Formats: sequence, structure tokens, C-alpha cells
Amino acid sequence: MPSLVVHLALGGLLAAAFLQEAFDARALLVVFVATTIPDLDVFAGFVIAGGHRSVLHNVWIPLFGASLLYYDTRLRRSSAVGGRWGQWGIAVAWVSVLAYAIAGIGLDLLYGVNPLYPVYDQFYKLTGKLVYSTQRGIVQTFVDLGGSSGLGSAEEVGHVASGVNPTEGSEPETVDRVFPVARAGWELYLTLTSAVVLAIRLLGNRLRS
Repeated sequence: MPSLVVHLALGGLLAAAFLQEAFDARALLVVFVATTIPDLDVFAGFVIAGGHRSVLHNVWIPLFGASLLYYDTRLRRSSAVGGRWGQWGIAVAWVSVLAYAIAGIGLDLLYGVNPLYPVYDQFYKLTGKLVYSTQRGIVQTFVDLGGSSGLGSAEEVGHVASGVNPTEGSEPETVDRVFPVARAGWELYLTLTSAVVLAIRLLGNRLRS
């Protein structure tokens, strides 16, 4: 699984790309919080088999958030979010929902999440390839047209190791808790790129103020 640092890096890039004039340190912090929330289901893993990457890693939460926000900003006569925080708040709220879905859940889909939980209990992992071959044409293996099943239900997948909950059941005194920063070259590259982009955006805001 990507580390929390990598999740935040992608969330920061989304904030820098979509917030435009609403981008500032406070907005970035809100987006970071939204990006972090899905991984809080690591604590659900203590009481629910396969709870980590299921309880808060499903599509229903961002869909519900987006629906509420759409109703508040498009259908209501007076927006509660806009009335309190103005257009800044509306922009930050939309990007936060996007960051929850893409940076919070989407990255973990590369390693396996339960996106329809609890309506449909099945872990899925985004893996495969998409290539063009002069002999075979377009070849893709991301979507299995044969209808193969996923990785298993939450109970079948069971314990998902993390720095908070590294082992299933009682832990030995010498348990090794690993909190990764980057486990692959692309993760480090994404993190460094995000750091540079965010630093430039924040510096630009300071120079304009």
C-alpha cells in the first residue's frame, strides 16, 4: 500500500491543480485531512476482519459527500457552505471530496480495496496492462471480460498489516512497526514532485499578498 505521505502528495497536487485562487495553506490543510480519512479505517481492522481498506475505502462515502455538496450548492436556495465560507469554502469542499476519492481511495486500489463495501463485499485490485500491438491490436488486461472474481470478501482477505496493526491477534513484545515513506521509485518521485509544486504555489501566494 502507498504510504500516507504518498497519499498526501497526490492530494496536494489535486489541490494545486483545481483550487486556483482558493489555494492557500488553510485550503491545503483541509484537503490533506480529507485525504487522510480513508486510512483511519486501519483502526476498524482491530474489530472487523478486513475492516482496513473496507470501512472507509468505499465509493459510497465520497458519492454521499458529493451529493450533499451538490444539493447544498446547486439546489438549495441558500448554500450553508457558501454562506459560511463563501466561494473559497465551496471550492475547497469539492476538491476535498475529489481528494478523498482519488488520493485517499484510488491509490490504494492499486494494492486492493473493498470499493462497494458493505453493499457488495469484495476486494478488488487495479492491475494489468494496456498496449498497442502491431500484431494483436489494442491489448488490455485491466478488465477481465471473463468475469473473474475479485480478491475475496473482507472476511476472506482478513487482516491487513499496517504500522498501527502489524500482526493479527496479540503482538509480541518485539513487534516491528513499519511506517513507510516510499516503497517504490514512483512513490518517491511523486512525493518530491508534489513538494516542489506545493512550495512554488505557496510561495507565489505569499509574493502576491
